[in-house]
Amino acid sequence: MYEAVHAYPDGDSTPSRFARTAAHYGFEGVVVRSQGAPDLDACERASDRYNVDVVDAVEVVAATPEQASGAVGNFRPKTTLLVLRGGDDKLNRFATEQERIDVLSRPMSGGDFNHVLAKSAKRNGVRVEFDFRRVLRADGGQRVQALKSMRKLRELVEYYDVPFVVSANPSSHLQLRAPRELVAVGERVGFTADQVKAGLREWGRLAARNRERTSESFIAPGVKRGRYEEDC
Repeated sequence: MYEAVHAYPDGDSTPSRFARTAAHYGFEGVVVRSQGAPDLDACERASDRYNVDVVDAVEVVAATPEQASGAVGNFRPKTTLLVLRGGDDKLNRFATEQERIDVLSRPMSGGDFNHVLAKSAKRNGVRVEFDFRRVLRADGGQRVQALKSMRKLRELVEYYDVPFVVSANPSSHLQLRAPRELVAVGERVGFTADQVKAGLREWGRLAARNRERTSESFIAPGVKRGRYEEDC
């Protein structure tokens, strides 16, 4: 299972500190999502030191779909995983229509997610993130509202069989939670334990898929090298 984190300078902890804590909690990997070009060297050092798969990722944060489009085009060739932060209705729609985007994060913060977007996300293979951040770190009415929003999102995802990922969205290693704690939160939303674990594993599955696509076994993204090309 993998957790997707915000490391320094976007967060408070380094990739190495996240990797160390994640290994202690039993995670197989950490996705380090940054708002700029990923620090590949820092990810590699953290991975080697703590024997945890540290995946480089970019989380695009944009005000409009036009800005998002430019960032997606710029970062897609440079990172293993590409995430777009949604919330706004227009950004949510843009993200679910883009095969180049791996994950739509924060889909329910400031906007809505409906059956049209669910169908689009499934069609284009865009994973929808279940962000447990507000449930874990808010209280009172904000926590109740967060649970309500995620229950609605879960119903749509289940009904339309939309691919999804799960994260506590930590910006510090102190905000990391063990898989069993995330399972407990997911059960409050209506997930089974197996569904939550599948959402945590999906980060790693996406990383493995994208790494294979950019390896030497592929002539171009989505076009695998065949026997005749290998023989040349």
